[in-house]
Amino acid sequence: MSIKEAEVLQEKVQNGFMVERMEDMNDEYLKALKQTLAIVGDTELLSVPPLLTVYDQAPNLNYKITALAVMQDEIGHAHIAYRLLEDLGEDTEEMLYRRPPNRWKNPYAFDFKLDNWVELGVFNGLFDRSGYTLLGDAYEHTSYGPWKRALVKVDKEELFHLRNGEIIMKNAMKNPETAKQVQVAVDWMFLMALEFFGVADNLKSRSAQLDYRLKGRSNDELRQKWLSTAVPFCESIGIKVPAHYDEEQGKYVIDVPFPCKFDPENKKWLTDQPDTWEGAIERFKQRGPQNKEFVTRIQKGAWELEQMRAEEA
Repeated sequence: MSIKEAEVLQEKVQNGFMVERMEDMNDEYLKALKQTLAIVGDTELLSVPPLLTVYDQAPNLNYKITALAVMQDEIGHAHIAYRLLEDLGEDTEEMLYRRPPNRWKNPYAFDFKLDNWVELGVFNGLFDRSGYTLLGDAYEHTSYGPWKRALVKVDKEELFHLRNGEIIMKNAMKNPETAKQVQVAVDWMFLMALEFFGVADNLKSRSAQLDYRLKGRSNDELRQKWLSTAVPFCESIGIKVPAHYDEEQGKYVIDVPFPCKFDPENKKWLTDQPDTWEGAIERFKQRGPQNKEFVTRIQKGAWELEQMRAEEA
């Protein structure tokens, strides 16, 4: 692929051209699209095991049914991404059932068990807010037609997940004991949610997602969009967060070093120990404590079915 060919396709999509077929793509577009969809699929699917660790602690049947509906949605969203990858020539059976746990591309935040029902609410309220921000941007701007059409459904369901989290958090703040649980959960989840958007713009080496209009906003712009709803919501219910709006700069500012070191055993940010994005990425690659357990839970049924068929043959 020549530089000229790449520039032609970039100009076309920036002017509104919708890519519908592999024949419309160049190699760089296809590679960026596959990488994006793999991250989306893994993120959606691996959001389910953490929720399963505490959904049975729901205070009533309505909450439990809603939690199950959220998980069903997430599996459906993952199916969309993997189905699109299959259409693009990827072996999704291999991806799902043969990939080692540490090669999955889900956020580091999803490698942890939740401690209580309230954490499920904060998970929805903060992490699904990240998903809604990211996928809402893709829905609005993506140049890949099949994905844009699929995101009509996903966008509405992510908003439902987010609102469910807000309801749980608001109700939990009415009781001193559960209000404390909300604050504890936000203390470790808030910065995790900010990490969903990736490295700072000035450090990002690849721009194919923006060049080919797979997304419309940069990492830092998306982070600001998330902060613009997350901070006011948390403050409105009495939750302290490590960020505030700076009138002089006209943007939200994070009040602690970001990124900074994290203690996975105690789920605690070491805000007195600043980190680099290189260090944060190394932490992501090392994966969190439940990474292997959660991926194995997804792959186990396929392995058992394969073994049963082999024994019957």
